[in-house]
Amino acid sequence: MKFTPEKYSLPDIPMMPFIDAAEIEAFLDGKKPGRQEVEAVIAKSLNKQRLSLQDTATLIKADDPESISIVKQAAKDLKKAVYGNRIVLFAPLYVGNHCVNNCAYCGFRMKNKEAVRTTLNRDRLIYEVEALQDEGQKRLILVFGEHTLYSPEFIAETARTVYSVKKGNGEIRRVNINAAPLDIEGFRTVKEAGIGTYQIFQETYHPEAYKLYHPSGPKKDYNYRLTALDRAQEAGLDDVGIGALFGLYDWRFEALALVRHANHLEACYNVGPHTISFPRVQTASNMVFNKKYELNDADFARMVAILRLAVPYTGLICTARENANVRREVLQYGVSQIDGGTKLEIGAYSEKINVPQDLKREQFQLNDARSLHHVIDALLDDDYLPSFCTACYRKGRTGEHFMEFSVPGFIKRFCTPNAIFTLAEYLEDYATEAQKQKGYQLIEKQLQELEEPAMAQIHSTLERIRQGERDLYL
Repeated sequence: MKFTPEKYSLPDIPMMPFIDAAEIEAFLDGKKPGRQEVEAVIAKSLNKQRLSLQDTATLIKADDPESISIVKQAAKDLKKAVYGNRIVLFAPLYVGNHCVNNCAYCGFRMKNKEAVRTTLNRDRLIYEVEALQDEGQKRLILVFGEHTLYSPEFIAETARTVYSVKKGNGEIRRVNINAAPLDIEGFRTVKEAGIGTYQIFQETYHPEAYKLYHPSGPKKDYNYRLTALDRAQEAGLDDVGIGALFGLYDWRFEALALVRHANHLEACYNVGPHTISFPRVQTASNMVFNKKYELNDADFARMVAILRLAVPYTGLICTARENANVRREVLQYGVSQIDGGTKLEIGAYSEKINVPQDLKREQFQLNDARSLHHVIDALLDDDYLPSFCTACYRKGRTGEHFMEFSVPGFIKRFCTPNAIFTLAEYLEDYATEAQKQKGYQLIEKQLQELEEPAMAQIHSTLERIRQGERDLYL
């Protein structure tokens, strides 16, 4: 009997698998939608409603040039309505690359004997954080291989150390984590260190493809990884990030599975993922990879637009795996967070010199090596508002509370002023005179566009920042 998704889908039960490949493929089968169907789905999204799998599949199957253009324009409009022109900035900090897995696409895989294995000790970690603070960074994501060295206690202590480092006006106000799946107690331990988002990427949601790319190590357990963020929620860690590594399987399947994952978390825990990431496979040391499912730039941009329409209030992250031109393109269609000044070699931030990339020391090849200064300059030139804001995290606007603020659209009231404040801090402490002038011109433009009853408070807060006060937010 032919599988029909309208009559069957796996139930959303906390801590139980929820991906059925046949269900997702059935949504992607069938005839292409007509113009009216596409416009009806877009209207639903522009009304700031999450899309169903059927809705998202409609946008994916609408692959004629006219439909693609309509989808992209709608994504631009939705992003502007929800996020304004704000772009959140962060940097990854690789802490250790020892790993017991053998992921075919990863330079850290256990069988890669060329990899230079390193774990930062406390002193080297502090040097790295100070170097990042010298550039103006305020938000970090700490990255760990999957190894017994990187226990929940080690991850938690690393996060506490990062928070403790203060150099001049520099400080790290939000520490996110990208590490192995943990049990419930492990997530509780890490949560107690005051982390922000805990990211776990499924890599590929297709069970058979997953088995092919993950032949050994703990990571080969598809279901344990799939339900990892359910365990985080059960531990009270309600700020989580999901992602897929595009190029391992059909991008259409992965995009629909990401939406399925987001909807599962919301169905079970009343809160979707804080962020969705969609890195593409890049060259890595000794990688074993078939390019059959390689995702081209045009489809990548289209995929970002579809995800923005499908999950209006979820942050979309595009990292320096992508080159500057690609990142500039997808910022239009829904990306809300990017990294700047990224270095992947462990210990490279404190080296203070630009060294050639060395795949033996990296997880994968970097394609946007611009400094944070140059990334911010480019954002200002394109009329984006660079933000280092961490106010929601410190004010408790995360998880279900974040959804209460963001789903009605109120979050923009907080985000734009707080983004302005963090940009002003950067301009005062780290920018050149030319960049400072450019940045304040954008701030003045933003202030003129704000319809905000608290304008007097915003102006006074800006003046306090100019006078030397820091970490002020609504």
